Amino acid sequence: MIDMTIARIAEIVGGELADITPEQAAATHVTGTVEFDSRAVGPGGLFLALPGARSDGHDFAAAAVQSGAVAVLAARPVGVPAIVVRPDGGVDSASGALEHDTDGSGAAVLAALARLAAAVANELAADGLKIIGVTGSSGKTSTKDLLAAVLAPLGEVVAPPGSFNNELGHPWTVLRATRDTDFLVLEMSARHPGNIAALAAIAPPSVAVVLNVGTAHLGEFGSREAIAKTKAELPQAVGPSGVVILNADDIAVAAMAEQTDARVVRISRDPGSDIDVWAGPVTLDELARPRFTLHTRDGEVDVNLAVHGDHQVSNALCAAAVALECGATPQQVADALAAAGPASRHRMQVSTRADGVTVINDAYNANPDSMRAGLKALAWMARQTAGGQPGGKRRSWAVLGEMAELGDDAITEHDAIGRFAVRLDVSRLLVVGSGRAMNAMHHGAVMEGSWGSESTMVADADAALTVLRDELQPGDVVLVKASNSVGLGALAEALVAGEGHTEGRTPAR
Repeated sequence: MIDMTIARIAEIVGGELADITPEQAAATHVTGTVEFDSRAVGPGGLFLALPGARSDGHDFAAAAVQSGAVAVLAARPVGVPAIVVRPDGGVDSASGALEHDTDGSGAAVLAALARLAAAVANELAADGLKIIGVTGSSGKTSTKDLLAAVLAPLGEVVAPPGSFNNELGHPWTVLRATRDTDFLVLEMSARHPGNIAALAAIAPPSVAVVLNVGTAHLGEFGSREAIAKTKAELPQAVGPSGVVILNADDIAVAAMAEQTDARVVRISRDPGSDIDVWAGPVTLDELARPRFTLHTRDGEVDVNLAVHGDHQVSNALCAAAVALECGATPQQVADALAAAGPASRHRMQVSTRADGVTVINDAYNANPDSMRAGLKALAWMARQTAGGQPGGKRRSWAVLGEMAELGDDAITEHDAIGRFAVRLDVSRLLVVGSGRAMNAMHHGAVMEGSWGSESTMVADADAALTVLRDELQPGDVVLVKASNSVGLGALAEALVAGEGHTEGRTPAR
C-alpha cells in the first residue's frame, strides 16, 4: 500500500479514532500491507478485524499490533490503536465475501476497506497505474495468471493470489499496489447483479477483459441472460479512452461491443475481418498443452503454452491482446506465454508420479463448461503417446464432485456431465458425494451406454482416495474436479504425494 497516515485513512473511511490521539494518528504512517489474517501482518501494516467461521478478527487485534501493525480497522474499540467504523449495512455480506457476519460488523469494515481501496486506486491511476479487470463464467483465474506473466516484462505487476475476486479479495488486491506498480490485474466475480459494477467502481479499469458467459452461479442468477447482463457491467465501466477485450467466439460476449464507450478489441479461435487477435490451427502435446500461431495486427508468432487444456487458447489470446495493447511485441508475448505454467493451486495442475500415474488437479472450482473442458483434457491425455501422437492406451479416471450453485438446473447438468464422460470414453467415473445431483451424474453415466461398474459412487473424498489407492495402475490418468466446497483438492494432493512425482514428466509406457 502507498504510505498514508492513520489520520488520513480515518478521514477516507469515515472512521473514529480509538486508543490513539489525533496527534499520534497524524504522525503515524501505514507503510506496510493491509491484512485480514493477523499471522500475515508485518511492520507498518494495517489489520482488518473481520468475523470468520471459527473466530472474530477483533479478538486478534492485539496480536496483530504486536506483530507490527500500527493500527486496526475495526467495528468496535479493541484496546489498541484503531479506526472504528460503525455497522451501517454498507456492504451486502450475503454476496459471499463474509458468511459469518451476523451483526454487520464485517460489512462495516468491508465498506471502509472499499473506500480506502478506491482512494488509493484513484491516486495511483492519476500517476499512470494501468488497471486491468477480468471477468467471465470460467477461466478468470487462469487468465489472470497469464496476464501477470505477459505483463511482467513490461513493468511491475500486482495480481491477486488464487481467486481473490470478491468484496474482500478485490480491494485487498488493490491495496497491494504501490507507487512502483505499473499494472494492477483484478479478477472480478459476481453472485448477484450489480456485484461487478460495485467492484469496478472501487478501481475503474482502463482495460477490461470478458472471457465467456456460461452457467456458473446459474442458481443465483436464474438465467444465462442475467449472467450476461452482469458480466457486461465490466465493459460498461470502461471509459472512452480505455479498451475492452472481448472473446468474439462467445455470442453473448461479442454483443457487449454495443454496451461500452471504449475501443473494442476482439479475439477469436478463427480469423475474421473484425478480429484483431486470433489463433492459427491448434494442436496439443501429450499433456494437452496447446500450440498455435498467434496472429496479430503487428505480425504473427508461434506460441507453445505451458498450461494444459484446449480451453486455455482463448484465455491466452485475451492475455496476449492486453499485453499488445500495453506495448508488448508479439515475440515478447509468445516468450512469456511459453514460460507461464499453472500458477494458482488446484487449477489444471498436472503432475506425474514416479509410477507414471498422471494427476490433473483441477479441484478448485467447477461448472458445466469447465467440467467439460477438464474431461476433454483428460480424454486427450489418455489417448496420446509421447509427442502428442494418437495411439495411447492409458486408463482414464474422472473423480468428480458436485458443481455448486446451479439451482433448478443442477439435476440436468450433473446428468449431462455423467453422460459426457461416457461419450469421451473415460475408463472410470468416480462420483464423490451424495444427494440428488450426484445420483444424477452417476445415473446419467450408467444410462448413456453399457457402463456398470465403470461408474462408482462414494460418500466422500476419503472413500474416493481409498478406491484410487487400491485400483490405480501405473500409467493411469486421473482428473480430480469439483466445486471448492467439496474439498477434493486435498485428495488430488494426496494422490500426487503417494509415490513422489515430477512436474510435467511424460508417463511411463
